Amino acid sequence: MDQLVRPEFIVSPPRRRHFQMAIGAAILGILAITSWWLLRPHAPAAAKSAAPLPLVTVVSPTLGEVSASVSLTGLISARNDMPIGTEGDVGRIAAVLVEAGDRVHRGQVLARLNPITGQSGVDSAEASLAEATANAAVAQAEWRRAEQGPDLFSKEEDDRRRTTALASDAKVKAAEAQLADMRNRLAHTTVIAPTDGIVLTRTAEVGQIAVPGTSVLFRLARDGQVEMRGQVAESDLPKLKIGQRAQVRLDGVAKSFDGQIWQLGAVIDSNTRQGTVRIALPSDNLDLRPGAFARADVHVDSVRGVLLPQTAVLADDKGNYVLVVGQDNKVQRRDVTVAGARSEGLLVSAGLAGSERVIAIAGAFLRAGESVLIARPST
Repeated sequence: MDQLVRPEFIVSPPRRRHFQMAIGAAILGILAITSWWLLRPHAPAAAKSAAPLPLVTVVSPTLGEVSASVSLTGLISARNDMPIGTEGDVGRIAAVLVEAGDRVHRGQVLARLNPITGQSGVDSAEASLAEATANAAVAQAEWRRAEQGPDLFSKEEDDRRRTTALASDAKVKAAEAQLADMRNRLAHTTVIAPTDGIVLTRTAEVGQIAVPGTSVLFRLARDGQVEMRGQVAESDLPKLKIGQRAQVRLDGVAKSFDGQIWQLGAVIDSNTRQGTVRIALPSDNLDLRPGAFARADVHVDSVRGVLLPQTAVLADDKGNYVLVVGQDNKVQRRDVTVAGARSEGLLVSAGLAGSERVIAIAGAFLRAGESVLIARPST
């Protein structure tokens, strides 16, 4: 039986050449298309994906008369802070009769020291005075007898009795002075208020040893008067005058307090370049406690200008400036003059017409000529 032969695809030589030519043409076409794609001109990257413009917030302040003021910070203090101690001998405190915050009157007893030593000194001085007085009386009587009978005594005896009488009188005066000193020391065992006022602090404790000249037992605000002692910039100090009114505010207290400048510092601190301002405050308000932090605004004048947020005003080596957005939405630099600072912001007195769109914040990250988008105000 003849072997079965499987039929195969047989291409004749002419058809094989045509097939190879078609494949070569396809390959050349693919290569041409690839070369055109790689060598064609490309659009810039910015055209494919443009970077978003910065979004800014602007304010449009109105030019007009703005009340100019000087702002300062400081602490509430007693206008006259009086330290009180003991003036007598060293003694132990036996009683304390007032507390911090109490209102006291002149001559009121604040504390008492142990009076035993002082009372003993008084008793001894009184006894010495009584003895000296008795001796003086005897000497005076003997001298008077000598004067009445000049023929009974010699000249020497008469002189002796007169000298003894005079010496006895001198001893009486010395005893009286010693007694007065002892009574004064006894009086100093009682600590009294030298004037009306408010007790600010009390360090006196029962059993404590009070040493004259070193132990401060109480601190007293004379007549209860308080003030604000603030620091103001050197450039603002010439604008302030004695008698100007001030509005003083405390943290945690809703209302403000009316004050009046009564003293300006005579010197400028060489390190901080600031001067001291003292503002008198009402003494009948319990919220004005010495040591509390305070802020004050002193009205000085009215200036034509605009108020801007502090973040809107920038500074460099050329001076103060702001960035405004022009009609073409491009950033422009505008040099300005700052006339002062207030709680609402900075007072700009020159450089703006009042109708500009001023960038309120983040202006330091922008450059003049840069295009921006303006954020719409939230409704």
